[in-house]
Amino acid sequence: MTSDVWLPIPADEIEGLPDPADSGLSYRFWDGGPDFPADPADCAFYAVPYMKGMEIAVRPLAAMTSVRVVQTLSAGIDHVEPGLGSLPSGVRLCNARGVHEASTAELTLALILASLRGLPGFVRGQDKEEWRAGFYPALADKSVLIVGYGSIGAAIEDRLAPFECARVARVARSARTTERGEVRALADLPALLPEADIVILSTPLTEQTKGLANAGFLARMKDGALLVNVARGPVVDTKALLAEVERGRITAALDVTDPEPLPAGHPLWHAPGVLISPHVGGSTSAFMPRAKRLLAGQLTRFAAGEPVRNVVFTTE
Repeated sequence: MTSDVWLPIPADEIEGLPDPADSGLSYRFWDGGPDFPADPADCAFYAVPYMKGMEIAVRPLAAMTSVRVVQTLSAGIDHVEPGLGSLPSGVRLCNARGVHEASTAELTLALILASLRGLPGFVRGQDKEEWRAGFYPALADKSVLIVGYGSIGAAIEDRLAPFECARVARVARSARTTERGEVRALADLPALLPEADIVILSTPLTEQTKGLANAGFLARMKDGALLVNVARGPVVDTKALLAEVERGRITAALDVTDPEPLPAGHPLWHAPGVLISPHVGGSTSAFMPRAKRLLAGQLTRFAAGEPVRNVVFTTE
């Protein structure tokens, strides 16, 4: 008896997948199109289409009565959470730990450096043939606070290391100690925010972190500080952020926004001191080979009856 595997990448493009003849797996390609590739009830392993939104991600879940693993290709799992209640018990939800860390950390550093050194203004000046010389902040000697110290937060700190920051503080859901030093709990944020020149949000979107960067959070940031969001848009209260940047008290670099995509005419587009990239933290040349390796590894374990990795939730 075969078990269907739904993949958002054609199986013949993924090296190292278990042989269907030996494993009993039957590979079906579905990247979110209007027609399902087979009966969802026969799907045992569902790899969710990448960056296609919640509506597509959850569309087949209610009919997947035989599914045992749901694998996202993103670090976050918020786009599939609304459909988990319809699944049978014991389904393992896995994220894409190991796929996006390098790319997201690269973009984080790019956003910080571009914001501090005034690169958006230089680009506008080049368009107008204007020589916009001046004196700009450096990343060196700055105090940085990373809010959400998982694998992406750690990768960001790895890339901050050569830039001679004055200090890097770390915050996660619960306190712990790592090789790089102490990680503080979210409850410690009020005391840490006033000390940071740069606040980086790299936390998952959960009930605890939705609206985390609210008016009170932002008010505690020091004058002139930079807020960088590479997490999810709703982690930041957009209205509260607009109030602060329009006063010129802080600046922001955002790879994610709320709403998203940011509609034409939204005040964030032209807010002073705001740099926006269109949710491209993980969308680089590094994505596809790492995603393929993740899928091949997970399906090799699945076919062998071994525990899959990156399990973040199991349905009851």
